[in-house]
Amino acid sequence: MTTKPLKVMLVDDQKMANFINKKLIEISGFSSHIIDYTIPNAALSNLDKDQPDLIFLDLNMPEINGWTFLDILEKDERPTRVVIVTSSTSSIDKEKAQKYARVIDFLTKPLTKNTILSLKSKLDLAG
Repeated sequence: MTTKPLKVMLVDDQKMANFINKKLIEISGFSSHIIDYTIPNAALSNLDKDQPDLIFLDLNMPEINGWTFLDILEKDERPTRVVIVTSSTSSIDKEKAQKYARVIDFLTKPLTKNTILSLKSKLDLAG
């Protein structure tokens, strides 16, 4: 039985953050199917087309922030899971993130190969 490749979406208003995270995800062998967006509304508009399994989501973005993105995503029927990737170390943000069932982790920037690899254990890739 072959496992379908994990589709990852990166949503961060900083192009460089997306570039670095994309490379880390590829190098770690976590996924090779990565789509990235710097405009959250564009990411939301393309959910049907892209159908990501996992979204790496920044919180502090102009236009709509990560919380608003999550609120909109909550109305979506797909089982897309989310990893929050933020420069915020606020315990309030961490607690708020736990209220969203699809958020599987809260990571602080910058990501490392080890943090990405640790996500593998939190995902049931076989299922």
